[in-house]
Parts: sequence; C-alpha cells; structure tokens
Amino acid sequence: MSGIDDVHAARLRALLDGDALERMPVTTADDDTETLHALFESQLLSRELDHAARALRRRDIGYYTIGSAGHEGNAVLGRVTRPTDPAFLHYRSGALVLERARHDPAVDAVRDTLLGVVAGRDEPIAGGRHKVWGSRPLWVVPQTSTIASHLPKAVGTAVALGHGGTLPVPRDSLVLCSLGDASANHSTATGAFNMALWTAYRRLPVPVLFVCEDNGLGISVPTPPGWIEHRLRPQFGDGWFAVDGCDLVDALKVATAAVAHCRRTRRPTFLHLRVVRLLGHAGSDVESAYRDADAIESDAARDPLLVSARRLLERGVEAGCLQATWATVRERVAAAVEVAADATPLTTREEVIAPLAPCHGEAVAAEAERVTDATARDAAWGDAGLPEDGPPRHLAVQINRALTDLLAQYPEALLFGEDVARKGGVYHVTPGLQARFGPRRVFDTLLDEQSILGMAQGAALLGALPIPEIQYLAYLHNAIDQLRGEAASLQFFSQGQFRNPMVVRIAGLGYQKGFGGHFHNDNGIAALREIPGLVVACPSRGDDAVGLLRTCAALAKVDGRVVVFLEPIALYMTRDLYDAGDSLWETPYPPPGEAVPFGAGRVHNAEAGDLLIVTYGNGVPMALRAARLLDERHGLAVRVLDLRWLAPLDHAAVAAHARDCGRVIVLDEGRRSGGIGEALLAGLVEQGCGGLPIRLVAGADSYQPLGPAAGLLLPNEDQVVAAAEALCVE
Repeated sequence: MSGIDDVHAARLRALLDGDALERMPVTTADDDTETLHALFESQLLSRELDHAARALRRRDIGYYTIGSAGHEGNAVLGRVTRPTDPAFLHYRSGALVLERARHDPAVDAVRDTLLGVVAGRDEPIAGGRHKVWGSRPLWVVPQTSTIASHLPKAVGTAVALGHGGTLPVPRDSLVLCSLGDASANHSTATGAFNMALWTAYRRLPVPVLFVCEDNGLGISVPTPPGWIEHRLRPQFGDGWFAVDGCDLVDALKVATAAVAHCRRTRRPTFLHLRVVRLLGHAGSDVESAYRDADAIESDAARDPLLVSARRLLERGVEAGCLQATWATVRERVAAAVEVAADATPLTTREEVIAPLAPCHGEAVAAEAERVTDATARDAAWGDAGLPEDGPPRHLAVQINRALTDLLAQYPEALLFGEDVARKGGVYHVTPGLQARFGPRRVFDTLLDEQSILGMAQGAALLGALPIPEIQYLAYLHNAIDQLRGEAASLQFFSQGQFRNPMVVRIAGLGYQKGFGGHFHNDNGIAALREIPGLVVACPSRGDDAVGLLRTCAALAKVDGRVVVFLEPIALYMTRDLYDAGDSLWETPYPPPGEAVPFGAGRVHNAEAGDLLIVTYGNGVPMALRAARLLDERHGLAVRVLDLRWLAPLDHAAVAAHARDCGRVIVLDEGRRSGGIGEALLAGLVEQGCGGLPIRLVAGADSYQPLGPAAGLLLPNEDQVVAAAEALCVE
C-alpha cells in the first residue's frame, strides 16, 4: 500500500497502538459487543479487499478497483437481514456481503471477491464475466447496474412477494435494495420509488427496503447537502429511517428498526445511510483534482473503521484483541490474493457465451407440444367451447385464445400491463382473460414501461412465468435497458443460477394508414435484435401466433429465456388476403400438441422456384399478393418465406431457399438501416450466396408521419413487383 491508503491504515494503527493509546473509560459493556466485534471484522475484511484489488491491478492481473472504503457501515444490513431476503446491491457493498456470508460457512466471500477482481473462471457467480456482488445461496442477485437500473426489478420482486403463490423464499421475506445518492436522481430510480409507493397506496404489500448509501458524491459531482432527505422523506413518511452509517452502534440500531418496520408492515421503507467515500471513486481516480484537501480530510476523520474501533474500545475490548483481529484479516486476504493471482481466466469464445442463451431444443419442443391437462383446459374455456372446434378466426382472436390456453397450462403464468384487464387491451386482444383467471393472474399496471418490465423480472425470479404487455413498440424504447442491461443479461452474469424467464408481448410495426403517427407505427426493431440472447418472434397470421406463443412459453419455462413476441397491429383484425370477403387470412386454431419449432419459418408456395421473397409480419400477405400478380403477368412462380423468428435468424435455411430459387427479394417493412434486411443480406453473403441476384425492398430511414403520408415511407406491393420484374423479366 502507498499514498492515501497508508494514511487511513496509519490512523487505525495509531489508535490501536498500545503505547500511544490513551486509556479510554469503559462507558458500556452490553450484549452487543460480540456482534459489534464481528461487524468490525467484516469492515476490516472489506477494506483489505479494496487494497488487495488495487495491488492486483498494479500487478496487471486485476481489472476492477471500485471499492467499498467508507461505506463499510453497510455491514449492519448483512447482519440484520436474512440470507433468504433477496438482495439487489450497490457496487460498494463489500462489508454487507461479507457479513451476510457468515450465514453460510460454505461461502468464502473473500476468495470469491478476489476471483471476481481478476476475472477468474472459478468465481462462483459470474465465472469471470464481470466483478459482481452475487451469490445463489445468499440470495444476492448479481447486478452490473451503476445507474439504478436494478431498482425496478427489486420493486418487482417485492410486489411478487406480496402477490402470493408458491415462493422459493419464506413468505415474510423482504427485498433489500441499495443505491448511491447520485443514482437516486436517475429517472429509473424515481420510477421505481413511484412504483413501490403507488402499489402500497393501493393497499397492496410491497416489502422493499431501499438503502441509500449517501457519500455526497456522484464520482466528482457533489450531492447538495440535505437533498436526499428533502426529496424523499415526505414520500416515505413513517417508513423513513436515517442514521450516520459511519457509527456502527447507531447504524446497527436504526437498521434493525428499519428492517423490522419493513418486515412487519410490508410497506416500502427507506434507510438513509450517511457515509463517506474513501480512496476515491476507483483506483484510477485522482480525487484531489476535483475536491479540496479540507473535504478529503473531513471524510478521512469519519473513517468508519476508526469509529468502530473507538466504540469497541469504549466497551472494554482490548486494543490487542482488535489488533489481532486485524492481523488475522490481513493474513486471510493475503492468502486469498495468492489464490486469485493464479486463477485461470475464460479462454474461448464458446466458454464466455455458454450461459448467455441456453437452448435445449428437444426439451423445448416437448414442452411446447405438451397437451394441457384436460380438466384445467375445460375449466378455462367453460361454456365457450374449445377453440379448435370453432371457425377460422383472425390474428387478435387467436392470440387471445393462445393466451387462454397458456394461462390454463401454467398456473404460475401472470399476464399484466396497462389496460390489459377489464378493457382487454387497446386493440381488444386480451378481453375476458381477467374474468376467466381472476385479478391475481391478469391485472392492470401503472403507465411505466420500466416498472412493467421490472415487475416481470421480479415475478420471474420468484418462480412465476410473466407475460407482460408493452402497449406499443415505441414505448419500449423508454425502458429498453430493462431488457438489454438487466433481464437478458442475468443468466450470463450468474451462469444460469438466477434467471428471469418471460414472454414480453409488444404491439408494433406499421401499415395502420397513418393512424397515431410514429408512436403507433414504430418499426424500429434494431434495438431488440442487438440484445444478446434475446429471442424475438413475429407472427403474420393467427395459427402461427398460437404455435409461436407455445414455443415462446416453452423457451421461457425450460431455458429461462427472455422472449419478445412482436404483434403486428395492422394484422390484428385482418381477415382477407387477396380480395374483400375472401377470409383467406383467417385460420383455424391449432389444437394443443401443435407448435412452431424454434427458429423455423413458414414456406408459402414451396414448389415455386423462380424467385424467393424473404419477409415477416405485414410483409407476408404483401408478398403473397405480389406473387399472385407476378404469376398473372409473367407466369413467375414465387416462393415466400415467412421468417417468423427475427432473432436469432436462421441464415442457413434462408440461404438454402435462395440457392433453390436463384433470385431473392428481401422484403423488410422496417427501416433500411440496422434492420432485418441488412442482417439477411449479410447472412446471404456469408453463406456463399452473394453472387445471386438480390434486391432489398425496405422502409425509409425516417419516423412515421401522421395520416396518408405514412404510406410513402413503407414498402408496398408495387415496389415488390417492380423489384421482381427487374430481377426476373428481361
């Protein structure tokens, strides 16, 4: 150690030095002394781990130096909560995790922390993929969040705890969620606070304990003194607790009271833990560049290790005893450093991505084709009769029927979103579901996409199969990080030990004759397709929607996958294909036992071989109409491939059809840049089909305008026919 590291250590050493120590009068000697001593040990361990991380970095074998120095008072939360209280933790939670690890002797949190610092593949939670605080046996769900994006799922977990059903933790558990003072200003945090308080206002249980570790700094930007209390205390009322987190005695007392309040009332509770930040933001941070010396010295004087040592000395604990504890801690950390220094990193691409997107194909297919218990199914359908016995229907009706069957098949399934319950959705896709299954399983939420997806993650963590609805694709962009940074990353950063399976229904795409402008006609799906491990399915007609939903649910159930089911709004009520009244886009309901295989497209006109049109969604009926026109005008036999699965894309299958037909049109109703079309073209080239005659017909790189002008930006049948004639007609 050197520099400022030595300053803090020297002060503690001077305090405990028997020669320099002024004999302190013993003011208290109570039953808490042993507990305080154990907490002090966890604080020492955390500080030594901070120093060790920086030492490993100097040896060029450590990759993470954001430490917990100054925040060690959070150790009290590790003591007063249970290891069955799900925890979503701020990145300065070293002492808390070390103290919680006392509950399970099998967990070596010191070794595990340092293995994370060096990205060792034997680190038990992330396996070398990131330095996270996480543990399956301790119910610490790993987070990579630095801007409060973990708060919505923490609230969602608390709501799920109160929701009931079969739970993997005791029913009186609470959710522990910590954050920094700067993160409390983030819109994600304010939305999560609002979600918790909105739910509690409706007299529903939300046992979440927010812990704001307020060190007064957001890296270099000061938090105005008193801001956290001014901003949040009025909202939490009698659920507000505050304490100096540098004083172990007071922190233990107040944290105990906060936890008891949350567990007893089942209401959102807020603990304002005032702390300091020592050693700068991270190892590379030069704190003196933006803070004056007096401010740095003022924080150093409040070092929680110094305060804890004084409190123990006041209770009659001998300085030599504390020195021995410190020496033991340093030896333990030093031994763990040598283990970490020899750790093996991840060495292959396959090893890195192994937990990202598990896929047990046969098991998924078997689950998708599993027939629902007849009694449960009959009870769900009642006097309405089974849907496969009814006439062909359009997309919206078939989605509703498929959701009915899924809710009957999976008692743990929950369907929720804005307007989905009594109203039945903006486009009348979910009517009757709440009446059939009750308000516990089908319910409305507040208008906040981050909260909807946070609720889905929390419910899934506790064993539910959530089917949340995002009302419009354009609204998802307000909350895309809940999919990208949180939901889809969880299996990756926990090696599958935690997962949040879900099927997210999203209405979107264009061709609504300009109604509602760009919010109701959003075709920007590139943001979905770039999310690692995310599955995206898109039906064009009713029978495919049913089969796709069954497989989507199976992917979530069997492999814990996060799936987006993208529903083309313009096709919800479409009945006709070629001519008014032909009803050719209405389909029979596939009986249980039938499902769409994962990744498989649907081929229309399979024997045709003059031209291949590859498309999806609204493009499918458009391509079929263009194909009939091309046949009538030129005698061309056109094969149409409906992708159905937009992520991942089956490039090999597309290439096989392209070789068979010799000419290809890629019809992408989305934007030209970053869309499915670009991906398909790249895939064709990579598969050796780059020499074939190929045309891309795609939407414009623009937002959708209101009214008829919207049609000017979207592909149409005339453009498809013109592209085909350019390829095929001399």
